[in-house]
Amino acid sequence: MNGEREVLGGGRGPAGGPEQAVSSSAPQGPVSTGRTPGVPPTAAAARDVVTRLLEAQFCGLGGEGPADVVVADALLVTSELVTNAVRHGGGLTGFTAEITDEGLLLTVADASTRAPVTTERDPAAAPVGGYGWLLVRRLAKRVSVIHSPGGKRIVALVALV
Repeated sequence: MNGEREVLGGGRGPAGGPEQAVSSSAPQGPVSTGRTPGVPPTAAAARDVVTRLLEAQFCGLGGEGPADVVVADALLVTSELVTNAVRHGGGLTGFTAEITDEGLLLTVADASTRAPVTTERDPAAAPVGGYGWLLVRRLAKRVSVIHSPGGKRIVALVALV
């Protein structure tokens, strides 16, 4: 992995190295159809990929799957990362979702080299929007931003317990 790395643990400060946030093996084969093979065309399509993955992983476990609020958090993180890539990152260029021993590992790539921005806002005075990155950092167990010459990848680990 070339380029600078910013690794945040739960949005509170530096976590361990990038090897903690980046899976050594990405899922094989397409996860959805879109303009680019394997890349969902919308946030809704990305949520569908994650929903199917969670259902496949936990189907038939007799109620041992993640709680509804955990699934909602995973889908919200998915939505925010993909939406931010589309709106602010020059377009979604890659997407993977996989279940690991630690939880749901999401990797979202975009065409921008700019790091996500956290802006402190007064909810009473601020316009609508601008809370996505804060939500991702709060809901994810670990988040890393990996810069490369053609853009960046954001890797988020969402605990499923």
